Amino acid sequence: MGITSATRQKPSGDQSETTARPHLPQGTGRQRAATQGTDLQRERILQAAAQLFAAQGYANTTMAQIVRALGVTKPFVYYYFRDKQEIFETLSWRPAVDCFTALDFAATDPRRASEKVLEGIERLIRATITHHPVAFFAYREPQVYRPEYIAAQKKLAHHFYDLLCPLLEEARRDGDLDFAETKITALAACSLPGFLYSWYRPGGRLSPDDVVAELTKLASRVIGLRARD
Repeated sequence: MGITSATRQKPSGDQSETTARPHLPQGTGRQRAATQGTDLQRERILQAAAQLFAAQGYANTTMAQIVRALGVTKPFVYYYFRDKQEIFETLSWRPAVDCFTALDFAATDPRRASEKVLEGIERLIRATITHHPVAFFAYREPQVYRPEYIAAQKKLAHHFYDLLCPLLEEARRDGDLDFAETKITALAACSLPGFLYSWYRPGGRLSPDDVVAELTKLASRVIGLRARD
């Protein structure tokens, strides 16, 4: 998801508890009180903008084009979003959250560390594919985002790796994984879905589930998964 920093941060609170979904950094449009109706309208705008951003990029997409694609007026769009940057960040935030909370298991989860690692990586890969094409915006155009957004995304990434690295080390102590450098192993395994933006296309020979399975299998080799007797 664009940010893959494994710099270890001091955890805030009990990381073993499932983390609440973080909110997009504010600095946003005029609408404050959300309702079911307004959520539907926001979603209309986001979907139309996602298609334009994916097809022609951020710089070549204008608010006027988004308005025309929706068949509405500019004030309608500006009621929900301040500008196209806010739309772009809103689209990008969803996959960032889904990817970087992939290891948020319950504190009472009794499974082995290696099982949690594999499921977390699989969730990360699946979220990247599920959110195609918007999951790739951060890779394609990282220069677009506000500093506040980048800081929030980095915080999410730190949260993910602060969970992953100890799990990797625990699984190694359990004899389930075989690797040398924890940070390098974590970054290498999780970089696999990052490369999807350069080659993944829906409707290819492999189904999304097949791509998830193949990449998860490759990641298991990167982390040195040992066969269980």
